Amino acid sequence: MAAPESDLEGNKGYQRTQRDNRGGDRGGFIALAATAAAATAPRLHGDTSSRQLSPEAGPPREHLTTIRAHIWACLARYFVPESSGTETTEVVGTQNPGNMRTGVPASEQTSCAKGDPQSYCPENTGGTEAVQVTDCQNPEDSQPQTEQGYSNPQDFGQLMASYEGKAKGYQVPPFGWRICLAHEFAEKRKPFNANNVSLSNLMKHLGMGLRYLQWWYRKTQVEKKTPFIDLINSVPLRQIYGCPLGGIGGGTITRGWRGQFCRWQLNPGMYQHQTVIADQFTVCLRRKGQTVYQQVLSVERPSVLHSWNWGLCGYFAFYHALYPRAWTVYQLPGQNVTLTCRQITPILPHDYQDSSLPVGVFVWDVENEGDEALDVSIMFSMRNGLGGEDDAPGGLWNEPFCLERDGETVQGLLLHHPTPPNPYTMAVAARLTADTMVTHLTAFDPDSAGQQVWQDLLQDGQLDSLAGQSAPSQKGVGIAGAVCVMGKLPPRGQRRLEFSLAWDMPRIMFGAKGQVYYRRYTRFFGPDGDAAPTLSHYALCRYADWEERISAWQSPVLDDRSLPAWYKSALFNELYFLADGGTVWLEVPEDCLREELVESMCQLRPLLREYGRFGYLEALATLREDLAQQRYLMSGITAPVKRRNVVPHDVGDPDDEPWLRVNAYVVHDTADWKDLNLKFVLQVYRDYYLTGDHCFLRDMWPVCLAVMESEMKFDKDQDGLIENGGYADQTYDGWVTTGPSAYCGGLWLAAVAVMVKMAVLCGAQEVQDRFSSILSRGQEAYERLLWNGRYYNYDCSSQPQSYSIMSDQCAGQWFLRASGLGEGDSEVFPTPHVVRALQTIFEFNVQGFAGGAMGAVNGMQPHGVPDRSSVQSDEVWVGVVYGLAATMIQEGLTWEGFQTAEGCYRTVWERLGLAFQTPEAYCQQQVFRSLAYMRPLSIWAMQLALQQQQQQQHKKAPGPIAKQDTGLSTRPKPGPKEAVANPSPGCTS
Repeated sequence: MAAPESDLEGNKGYQRTQRDNRGGDRGGFIALAATAAAATAPRLHGDTSSRQLSPEAGPPREHLTTIRAHIWACLARYFVPESSGTETTEVVGTQNPGNMRTGVPASEQTSCAKGDPQSYCPENTGGTEAVQVTDCQNPEDSQPQTEQGYSNPQDFGQLMASYEGKAKGYQVPPFGWRICLAHEFAEKRKPFNANNVSLSNLMKHLGMGLRYLQWWYRKTQVEKKTPFIDLINSVPLRQIYGCPLGGIGGGTITRGWRGQFCRWQLNPGMYQHQTVIADQFTVCLRRKGQTVYQQVLSVERPSVLHSWNWGLCGYFAFYHALYPRAWTVYQLPGQNVTLTCRQITPILPHDYQDSSLPVGVFVWDVENEGDEALDVSIMFSMRNGLGGEDDAPGGLWNEPFCLERDGETVQGLLLHHPTPPNPYTMAVAARLTADTMVTHLTAFDPDSAGQQVWQDLLQDGQLDSLAGQSAPSQKGVGIAGAVCVMGKLPPRGQRRLEFSLAWDMPRIMFGAKGQVYYRRYTRFFGPDGDAAPTLSHYALCRYADWEERISAWQSPVLDDRSLPAWYKSALFNELYFLADGGTVWLEVPEDCLREELVESMCQLRPLLREYGRFGYLEALATLREDLAQQRYLMSGITAPVKRRNVVPHDVGDPDDEPWLRVNAYVVHDTADWKDLNLKFVLQVYRDYYLTGDHCFLRDMWPVCLAVMESEMKFDKDQDGLIENGGYADQTYDGWVTTGPSAYCGGLWLAAVAVMVKMAVLCGAQEVQDRFSSILSRGQEAYERLLWNGRYYNYDCSSQPQSYSIMSDQCAGQWFLRASGLGEGDSEVFPTPHVVRALQTIFEFNVQGFAGGAMGAVNGMQPHGVPDRSSVQSDEVWVGVVYGLAATMIQEGLTWEGFQTAEGCYRTVWERLGLAFQTPEAYCQQQVFRSLAYMRPLSIWAMQLALQQQQQQQHKKAPGPIAKQDTGLSTRPKPGPKEAVANPSPGCTS
């Protein structure tokens, strides 16, 4: 399994394409189509700190006119329904059929106010006294005191400003993303739409918009399929997400920071953004044989299960995320009790078994701060299914289970969901110890008032635990179950209660319902669909070991006092995408290998059999072709779906048949894109450099030769430098580029340079000589045509934007430096030019944009105004900014690099409420685009740059070199380096 991609494009095929429908295509430009060019295009916001490189004024800005307003209104009516923005390209199922209520609240707002006591009086407790619940008493004025080993809540800024509790929680780390459950994000952005588009861009892409509508209608109404890029039914902004549960490739379930189970990716690559209200944790406290407190640990007040005590006061609780773990701390006012729920997912470096498991663990540490003994019960309730169309036919059923193995006992419920084509079983389980009691309720109606289960728990802190399975659910009727753990706490004592959630969907089919696949974890737990109890037992018995290994992996970064706190949070929390990015990790049957491995790739058979299908088949897809004709939306031209010897944009649509049918992206014919092939070659050498894997380099060498040969045709004048074609023929698929360009030209020269290096290593003298000649000529042309004394021009067109300062102009140098090249004898771009360009970018694109607080804008004109010539040039691309920051660090501009990246983190995670759904892009005002994007994983390039910088410093200093296993360690020696560790489970041979 490859480490997280730190390149701009992230060409890892499947894990990228799966997530497209959460927010757009690779370059994001397709989101323009639904509004006939309604991307985040020229906005009329201004910059107060305008900077200039020359006295010339920029082109006049357009102003709104009555005609434009009418055009926008008309287009919005047809292209953008009022109920949906144009941001999302999410594949989701139909939610909430009329007869299947889930009780999702109308809003995600905190539902309690300060000083608003809540009372709950049970109707009939069978002798139990009435319970007075006062969750929201007036908080004390004093703020919690700082304790050694914990961060002051004020360090987390406004996110913790509402927190009125004093509890720090049990072993909550000081670093991560922390937010009070009562926090409300003041800024409510929207996906971009037609109102954000200039008239010129609107008219320029009107044809593309009309072609998109035709394509969308054919997909949805004729083929009855979910569009790979669906701009008509976009997913609304929900500022609620937290750490996802589940390892890599087995599906994920996201639990929001307020405790709701709200984003589901069980079927591969298909997302359902749906809060299932019955999926909750509830606490029951008993003193002297009487229940004194019972509360759903949720701030919601839903319309179903209204017999339950909802409306937890969020002012006394906070959430803390440091992926792959998260903590929620609940201070129970008036009870002298603090609950700390720790959520654990097995994302473990170098562990290719446990990291693939579809499991999560919830460890509840209950602290009794009072002088009375206490009985505490935690109930975990879970609906069978999501309450949508997959549940509607009925036939769902639950049953209890108990598994004792190696002296450890796990009890719980199995929730069987046999709906085709991908049936699964969910397991809600708890660990039985000498100090705890586990009980269950096999079935209840999650759409009822819920009095049965509530009274059952209230009676004695336990559930009835009837034997036998439930009856199958009837059509249109939901079914849920619950598991409860009870333990005793002495005065001033502590008790641990342990739950797990596992899902067993071993056999999967994609949308076309053709090929049958088995997930990676079935190699270890079997393919028969009966593994949920074993998975639960394994998780509950192994989670302590997982945590030790997670801590050992993260500690070198967390303990480094030279690194800012925000960076430590961003570095690990952005890794959520590894599991939650639609990633699928599958076993590869022998018959598939015979069909797919072309002659030159036969040596990959052992590798694929050992590690499965995850990130390796990109090379195979590169060598294949699909001559079926496809009409491309931007140009209207018909061309083959996939040409031989070019890197595909993606390996297919999860609602079709990935790997067998690639390139679901239909905006451009990406065979003519200038950067995909180049990034593939650069990634190959970078990965070889970091791992020292000669077999990998040998296997990839013929593929690199093939794709570079196909790239040669773009050098029209044979000057050693490729030319762009006068349209958006690269990952910035809405930003026209003409002739030699800083971005594509720089990537080209970098790729040619690493081809020279690889030719030396592979003993290919003729190839070495050829590419050495190309490099020499290309370097001269690049400097002559593009360098202007302060930066490299955007391109060589005659348009004003030709002189724009592009934040991504040094992408080629970034790759070279990450690969141990780009300086000294391996210098491609003059180092003074690179440093000067980066300084100019920092001055104009960073400090000159939004007061320097939002990262780097993609394009800035030399007179200090953002480039609004396209729908992407005035956006901030988060992943590009992290890559830019890494480049600055590589060149010694470390302070500038951290300043640049911090703006993105603060904007996304603290200001806009987009945690665990980091977008591809946002603008200075109003809009964002393409939620939950792969590119921000490039923050790991910053860590690599820091470690390489540290290596250089150690080389100059006497004495031994301290080795740190921080995820991207390399040994301080010349030439290729062996991988010491990966930031996630990695595949090496």
